[in-house]
Amino acid sequence: MPGTNNGFVEFSGVQKTYDGDTLVVKNLNLDIARGEFLTMLGPSGSGKTTTLMMLAGFEAPTLGSIFLGGRSIENMPPHKRDIGMVFQNYALFPHMTVEENLAFPLKVRKLGRAEREARIKRALDMVRLGAYGSRRPAQLSGGQQQRVALARALVFDPKLVLMDEPLGALDKQLREHMQLEIKHIHEDLGVTVVYVTHDQGEALTMSDRIAVFNEGAILQLAGPAELYEQPQNAFVAQFIGENNRLHGKVVSISGATCSVEISGGGVVHALAINVEAVGQPTVLSLRPERVKLNPPQGSLSNVFAAQVAEVIYLGDHVRARISVCGHDDFVVKLPNSDSSVQAEPGAVITVGWKIEDCRALDAR
Repeated sequence: MPGTNNGFVEFSGVQKTYDGDTLVVKNLNLDIARGEFLTMLGPSGSGKTTTLMMLAGFEAPTLGSIFLGGRSIENMPPHKRDIGMVFQNYALFPHMTVEENLAFPLKVRKLGRAEREARIKRALDMVRLGAYGSRRPAQLSGGQQQRVALARALVFDPKLVLMDEPLGALDKQLREHMQLEIKHIHEDLGVTVVYVTHDQGEALTMSDRIAVFNEGAILQLAGPAELYEQPQNAFVAQFIGENNRLHGKVVSISGATCSVEISGGGVVHALAINVEAVGQPTVLSLRPERVKLNPPQGSLSNVFAAQVAEVIYLGDHVRARISVCGHDDFVVKLPNSDSSVQAEPGAVITVGWKIEDCRALDAR
């Protein structure tokens, strides 16, 4: 029953349409625990940002209910929801100092001067900007501005913090640093965070759970390791991390495993994740790091002849693109210390993998 504290945040049967015809969000049911870091992950147009905006109060659900702490909030204006927001463009007031930016939400809530100053100091120390309070945003780097935006979202001790692609404008190195900063602040404060991104690496790094969105629906909701290691459908397998896809048809099913005839040739033995009948089309999902080059004879259930197309050195690992089972874009990822990576482009080799590392998924 919605609104009975099944989750700190609850979406119950929520739908959203802008034209009365196309559903941007489809019958969303989602519970988020108090203190959880939940990431909504998906491509552009998947419904994740619309879901966040409904939670913030900037969009209204077409149908369904949203609860925060057991209270229905669909008809509550944004400023009364006690929610902190962090945006990609920071949304800082350029004419105000850092301290004045942080004081703004506190003044709106009519806190006294002494309380404001104490909270501002605590928030700036939290993001390691205690010495920057008198500067204006234009005098700060992008990473510092993002820290100020984060401090402003936290300074009034909100029930919930929403973040919409907050690191998208930063360069790769700074973005990765800020991911850990935000993760550690969340761990220290225990505040509930709902985070929106299309960057799967970011989601895997920061989240307690990840909701993978596509076409207005959540296709899988799980922790980072489960999403990566145990994708339940072909979209999630392809969207989370790097993935080899082999298309084929189920020729036999035996308990938890099945055999699949690959369209380019060969029969692969795999886990039967969501295939139900012989003759059913399927997509096999196999992570590049699970593939072995030149495995010892008899050591693996799936072994095939292959030809090396190219080998790319990437520092800590090597990527080999090979042709196998009629597929020319098959990728193997190996530590650069692995002696089996000596194959040159054009070399004929064998590749293999375990049954449990290969997942037969619904082809749709």
